[in-house]
Amino acid sequence: MTEQTLNIPQLIVFIIITFLAARWYFSKPTGSGTRPAGQNRAAPRVNPAQIDQVAQMFPQLDRRTIAWDLQRNGGNVTATTEKVLSGRALENPPASFNPPLPRSNTPSRTATPSAKPSQPDLITRYNLSSKVGKSTEPASEEPPKPKAWSQDRNERQANLQRRREEMILAARRKLEEKERAKASKAVS
Repeated sequence: MTEQTLNIPQLIVFIIITFLAARWYFSKPTGSGTRPAGQNRAAPRVNPAQIDQVAQMFPQLDRRTIAWDLQRNGGNVTATTEKVLSGRALENPPASFNPPLPRSNTPSRTATPSAKPSQPDLITRYNLSSKVGKSTEPASEEPPKPKAWSQDRNERQANLQRRREEMILAARRKLEEKERAKASKAVS
């Protein structure tokens, strides 16, 4: 009968393999943990500044929806912006989703959009409130526009200012028409 023995090199290889197998086995559960991987990274990836950035570009979007899309795409503001600009709708977040709170918890910030005091609307900025009441009818009573580019700097500036005012008032008329159409569809 031959007796089998272990020599030193075999014993060292066996210990190293056992150590590496045990290390791999015990380190594997800590990588995934008991929570899903998305919850581990949700807080650092989406911060209120990113939500504010997208909300300032697209005030018609809900902050909660923006936060959900940012969380899903890894906090990539560009990807969210491209999705909105391409006409694709953002997915509605599940009821269990709680986005991060805004940077400031003042009631005025959450009740009204934040950029209004520092950036007034175009009607206020260009002092067109006196012309808004007249903007319901098309501007047909105004003098005809000169077709050529004027050599006089003041005349050019007046023409450009008048065109800017006409464009702002025309955009306001279109917006009012859309709102009226929405309201009539909602009533019907």
